Amino acid sequence: MSREKILIQQVGHTYTPPTGAPVRALENVSLEVGENEFVALVGPSGCGKSTLLYMVGGFLPLREGRILVDGRSVEGPGPDRGIVFQHFALFPWKTVRQNVLYGLEKQGMEPARRREVAQRFLDMVKLSGFEDVYPSQLSGGMKQRVAIARTLAIDPGVLLMDEPFGALDAQTRGLLQEELLAIWGRTRKSVLFVTHDVREAVYLADRVAVMTARPGRIKAVLEMRLPRPRGADVQRSPEFVERSEEIWKLVREEAERAEGLPGR
Repeated sequence: MSREKILIQQVGHTYTPPTGAPVRALENVSLEVGENEFVALVGPSGCGKSTLLYMVGGFLPLREGRILVDGRSVEGPGPDRGIVFQHFALFPWKTVRQNVLYGLEKQGMEPARRREVAQRFLDMVKLSGFEDVYPSQLSGGMKQRVAIARTLAIDPGVLLMDEPFGALDAQTRGLLQEELLAIWGRTRKSVLFVTHDVREAVYLADRVAVMTARPGRIKAVLEMRLPRPRGADVQRSPEFVERSEEIWKLVREEAERAEGLPGR
């Protein structure tokens, strides 16, 4: 692995719901994401995958352990980290172009330049011709393309993705997986990608980190060793099937433990 872009060391997290006892979400989590590397996080529901992602993004306080991005401690959100959520998080009153322009305006980029940059990323996610359309007029897949373009336009060094395709139908999900790989091949961001879908993780990532049942720890980190660039046909290869089954077994063990079921 190349030098680390993200360094997570011995991170723990406890949250207190409005009613009830404190919940231990993460325990002694350590993980690295290299420069230009694509790492996927998988694990049973409630294991703290999204919590860890939001801590890297600076959206949750860090009280145990440390998280570094480019050698600097994460102390809050910043333009060096862009995040794509599952449910799009677009401004409904802004057009597609205006949504992508928003972050560039906040950066203070001059108008002609930011329009040029916005158009480049809209072209990249294949939304040319939809610049003046509002989110309510778009399909779910198109909304997520806008969200990806908006995040990439601000040129973050790190791309954080929280189940970005989880709300989409299978066909759209497959198409956007292919699009994401193509975009990542051109931009070479460091990516931390949360998903429940083991096959998605194997298809997209260089390495897959499997988390335990709550409190979440890193159970295993596996290299995919699948050739790049990857087309959809790689999912039919023996190596892909073997890796998927290996990771699914690890996830299932933790899911059964979370449910109090005996291991098999």
